[in-house]
Amino acid sequence: MSTKTSHSSSGAPLSDQCVITREITVAEGLFAPGHLGELTQIVPFEMVDAALAETGASQQRLRKLPARVVVYLLLAAALFEECGYLAVWRKLTAALDSIPVPKITGTALWDARTRLGVRPMRALFDLLRGPASAIRTGGARWKGMLTVAIDGTYLDVPDSPLHRARLGKGSNQYATSGYPQICLTALVACGTRAVLDAAFGPRSRGETVYGKRLMRSVHQGMIVLLDRGFSGNPFLSAVADTQAAFLARISAARKPPVLARYKDGSFLSRFGAIEVRVIECEITITTSQGRQTGLYRLATSLLDHHRYPASDLVKLYHQRWEVESAYFEIKKTMLGRRVLRSKTWAGIAQEVYALLSVYQVLRIAIADATETVPGSDPDRASFSIALQTARDQVVQAAGVIAGTTIDLVGAIGRAVLDHLMPTRRLRVSPRAVKRPLSRYAYKSLKIDRRTYKATLNIDILTPTISP
Repeated sequence: MSTKTSHSSSGAPLSDQCVITREITVAEGLFAPGHLGELTQIVPFEMVDAALAETGASQQRLRKLPARVVVYLLLAAALFEECGYLAVWRKLTAALDSIPVPKITGTALWDARTRLGVRPMRALFDLLRGPASAIRTGGARWKGMLTVAIDGTYLDVPDSPLHRARLGKGSNQYATSGYPQICLTALVACGTRAVLDAAFGPRSRGETVYGKRLMRSVHQGMIVLLDRGFSGNPFLSAVADTQAAFLARISAARKPPVLARYKDGSFLSRFGAIEVRVIECEITITTSQGRQTGLYRLATSLLDHHRYPASDLVKLYHQRWEVESAYFEIKKTMLGRRVLRSKTWAGIAQEVYALLSVYQVLRIAIADATETVPGSDPDRASFSIALQTARDQVVQAAGVIAGTTIDLVGAIGRAVLDHLMPTRRLRVSPRAVKRPLSRYAYKSLKIDRRTYKATLNIDILTPTISP
C-alpha cells in the first residue's frame, strides 16, 4: 500500500510543493491491523501464529477480529497504557486509511479478548523469554557466570468487587485503603535488564512462592543475586538444587556459626544443609552532604575464597539493583504508575503477560542496537526513547515487514544510539514512597529528592566466633 501526502506552508500560496510518498506493507485483508510497528520484526506473524496453534486458540472461521489481530491489540495496549482498547485500535489503524478496515465496537473487542483467553499470551511470553531471547540479550557475566537477580514488586488492579474478593486490600486498625494488588516476581538478566522468566498472583501468597516457580529458568552457569526477602533456607536450597550459585543479603538477626575463617575476611558457615560463605562488611558513602555508613551481611554458595574474593562479591552485589531498574521501567515508564485496566482476573493475566512481552521486545531491540557499537553498554540506552519511538512506529505502521535490504538497527535502534546517555556515575538519593496516601503528610516529611555524586568505601569485617 502506498500513500502520498502534500505539504505546503501556511499563508500565501507557493508554487513549490513537497510531495512525500511512503509505502506501508502490512498483512492482507482482515489481518492488516495486526502489527506492532517495527517491533513486529521481533514478534513476527509466524511467532504469534505458533503461540495460537500451540494453545489451540487459532480461529475456526475468519472473523472481523482474527485471533492474531487480538494478540497484537493486547501488545499494542501495553505500549499505550493511557489509552482504552478502542483508542489503541485507532492507533493500530491510523495509517491504514487507504484500505478497508472493519468498524469495531468496544463490545466486539471485549468479546474477542475473552474468546482469546490467557494461554496464548503466556505462550508468547514463553517464546520471547526463551533461549533465543537469552542469546540475543546476552548479559553481564562475572567470572564466567551470567549475573541474574530475582525480586518481587506489586501492581495495582481495579478496585472491583471481583478483585477485592480474590485479592483483598491493604488495611490497618481503622479501615481498608488503596487498591487490590498482585505480586509480580521476575528473574532478570542484570547486564541487559531482560526478563528471563516471571510469575505472578495474589499478593497474599508472597514473593518467595512465585520466586520458586522461576527455578525452571535458573541453571548452572548463573549467579543469582537475592535480597533479604529471599534469604530463607528453603529458598536458598531451591536455588542450590538448580546448580546455580547465589549471593544473598541476610538479616542482621541471623546468627550463623563460624566454622572456619578465610584470609579475605569471610567465613564458612552452614544454613540448614547448605554450606555457605558469609561476608560481613561496612560500606561508607560520602557525598557533599556528609557520610552514611551501613553494615551488610552477604551469604554465597561460592566457597572458594581465592577465586571469589569477598571484596569482589560485595562489589558484585550492587548489580542486584538492575532488577529494581527494570521494575521502574515497567511501572513508571510504561504504566505511568497507573492501575491495570481489566476488572476480571483473566483480563489482568492477559495484560500482565502483554506488558512483560512488550518490555522484553523493547529490551531485545535495545540490545540489538547497542551490540552494533563496540564497547557500548546497554545501561547507556534510554528506555524512554525506545518506548516513544516504538509508539510512533505503531501509529505510522512503519517497518512492519522487513524490506529486501536488511536494517540491523532500525528506527528504534537509531533513536537510541543517537541519544546514548553518559556512562553511569556513582550517585545516591533517598528512598521514599513516591505516591503516599496523604499529600499533606507527604509535604510534612520534607524529603530531599536531589541526588548527589558519591564515593564508596568498603571494609570487610572480621567475624567474632559464636560461643
